[in-house]
Amino acid sequence: MTRKQKSKVLVYLVLALCSIVVAYPFVFMLLNSFKTGQDIINSPYGLPHVWTVQGYVKVIQELNLGVMFKNSIIIALSVTGLNVGLNAMVAYAMSKLEFPGRGLLFSVIVGSMMVPVVLLMIPTYSMYYNWGWINNFIVVILPAGLSAYNIFLVRQFMITIPNELLEASRLDGSGEFRTFWSIVLPLSMPVLSTVAILAFMGSWNDLINPLLYLEDRSKFTLQLGIYSIRTEIPGQNVDQLWAGLAITTVPVAIVFFFLQRYFVRAFTGIGLK
Repeated sequence: MTRKQKSKVLVYLVLALCSIVVAYPFVFMLLNSFKTGQDIINSPYGLPHVWTVQGYVKVIQELNLGVMFKNSIIIALSVTGLNVGLNAMVAYAMSKLEFPGRGLLFSVIVGSMMVPVVLLMIPTYSMYYNWGWINNFIVVILPAGLSAYNIFLVRQFMITIPNELLEASRLDGSGEFRTFWSIVLPLSMPVLSTVAILAFMGSWNDLINPLLYLEDRSKFTLQLGIYSIRTEIPGQNVDQLWAGLAITTVPVAIVFFFLQRYFVRAFTGIGLK
């Protein structure tokens, strides 16, 4: 076996090991979701002694999971749409438009990522309360519509778009918005797909904001609903917890499965070649 072949085998072994490490928590969750509560307590790491879907039945019936699933979908899709649209427009201005203070404004945007979110919880809650946003979907949608990291990510990609394409569009009589819509957005699909994945996953898995701002059970998200069935009694509702976790993981896995190929393209810029 040549050195090149040995290196390839080593790489595949490392990749296989990493795949097992990544897949193990997902498999562990699925196995426990098909166990009884007693089985989970006695044998959390083993195969189910009796395969059952009682955990799924209970969590769907007791949590009114259909309403919570709808709430999570509404919030996650709204946050994703705002992130893709608004972050793309800001990134376009930061990368392709010349105006006074552009560099300073971008520095402020990037610098905001260094501010711990926990420091802003009390003042932002007070502000939203005074605005009458508490217990309304708007409080978990609008503030999440812009992301400093996503603006940075999209801007770095848009910088690689040749300025000659934009100048040609403008010479043809296209306005700034049409140039952005017809030229920049189609070329930025890899990075925008990545932003969509990050925004959807972040919103779907968010527990803190719904926990702080949503009070009526009819407006609970899936994450908040599952959190609400936790108890101080060991083992109580444990089968429902694992089933609920499995249910909440499926949409994220589906979104990532269909859009994962855009991740590499977004960070390498090969979508422009």
